[in-house]
Amino acid sequence: MISRQLLKEVIATNIAYILEKVRPVVPRERIAWPTVPGKVVIFQGVRRSGKTFLLYEALKRLPDQGLYLDFEDDRLEGFDVVDFALLKTAFLELYPRKAGSEILFLLDEVQRVPGWERFARRAVEREGDRVAVAGSSSAISPAGIHTSLRGRAWSQEVLPFSFREALSARGIPAPKQPLFGEKQVPVRVAFREFLLWGGFPEVVLASTDEDRRKLLREYYGAMFFRDLVERYKIKNAPLLERLSETLFSSCSRKVSLAALLRQWKQQFAFSKDLLYRYYSHFLDSTLIHETRTFSPSVHTRHRNPAKVYLVDTGLARRITSADLGHLLENAVFLELKRRGYELSYFEGAREADFLARRDGESTLPVQVTWELTRSNRDREIEGLLEACQVLGLREGLLLTDDQEEEDIQQGDVRISVRATWRWMLDTRVR
Repeated sequence: MISRQLLKEVIATNIAYILEKVRPVVPRERIAWPTVPGKVVIFQGVRRSGKTFLLYEALKRLPDQGLYLDFEDDRLEGFDVVDFALLKTAFLELYPRKAGSEILFLLDEVQRVPGWERFARRAVEREGDRVAVAGSSSAISPAGIHTSLRGRAWSQEVLPFSFREALSARGIPAPKQPLFGEKQVPVRVAFREFLLWGGFPEVVLASTDEDRRKLLREYYGAMFFRDLVERYKIKNAPLLERLSETLFSSCSRKVSLAALLRQWKQQFAFSKDLLYRYYSHFLDSTLIHETRTFSPSVHTRHRNPAKVYLVDTGLARRITSADLGHLLENAVFLELKRRGYELSYFEGAREADFLARRDGESTLPVQVTWELTRSNRDREIEGLLEACQVLGLREGLLLTDDQEEEDIQQGDVRISVRATWRWMLDTRVR
């Protein structure tokens, strides 16, 4: 059992560090705290995406109510679920004036304490306290938490910075009015860097490309070994490594597990079930996301290959100039996901990259291309038109790197052509 005196020391030093040493936190957009009581706030997401700083920001906002613990702190080795009662006692002995008041428990890497859900439920339901936790996606995802919290959890996935947040972190104010001429140059340069290096906060703030490469290599290694190999006790390392290399080289592309099975089965031993299980581990860890073809039939959706998107474009492997369009599509996927859309892709005689659906709104077909040229213009537009015609829609969105032009009107269908960086900065549009 952890001693009460040690808990007091950890609580006091953590509060002092956060209030005195942690620099101002970049405000995260589209992260909402519940307004109803009795909810346990769960921030889940990949490593280094900013979950810890959301807890820091909560303590800075409510310094008289909160305490913060990181269960990867070596001083807390051996902390057990029964120690939570001692934790509250230690906090109130340090700050006796807070007795009878609401306490905000901010618990980082909470998945390291088996049974934490039972404490969280009791704290919010019976004791009138608030609990916010952060941790590994696979361990505290809605599917992974204990049934005792079902219906009481307020889960939010924390992605790396959006483009607007990346600009804010670098001290570049998001423009409130459209930019033209020389004024748009710093933002366009920042957008190209955002595509290539992604939105992990440390990477955004790094001063050199070499620092960014080093950080991303370290992130990838930690995610691979800690969130996959160690968490799932992987036995077939060659299969996991080959699958990882394929997925992280395939952003915004269709991936057929059946085709990989045929391609690899002569090279090393593995079963179909193992391949599909390892793929599901990548999804559960949120290192990758997928979209499925639009269809009312579950069988049809799962019979066709999924399109794979990475949780951050900086993790993409083997990037060349030919891959910029795929990076752009991946960045659009993440932005649509941040905006709360459910996503699929459309496949008919032509294709549309996304069908974006959100409660209370009509479906929005979205096409992404690096640039519109004579050779691809008809194909890109016809994919949107076909999606609109099949689904009875009147509006589509075509996103490019930097091209914009007048809306395209064909019959009842209107297609907006926008530069992606402008669209990402405009919070007024869908």
